[in-house]
Amino acid sequence: MEELTEGVHYYINEAGMIVLTAEYHRLRGYCCGNGCLHCPFRYEAVPEPRKSFLLQQAENPAN
Repeated sequence: MEELTEGVHYYINEAGMIVLTAEYHRLRGYCCGNGCLHCPFRYEAVPEPRKSFLLQQAENPAN
């Protein structure tokens, strides 16, 4: 993988944590199963029931 660029591959949230972007995940090419916030693979490797919970949160972020 190429060198990571802040704002493209990751950003730092209010708590100071590094958050990987959907672009980073697309370049990696697969779902790691950790339930990443910006997973573009619809959490395909995340086990149930967490997968269903994450999909629901992604569809209804205000809930």
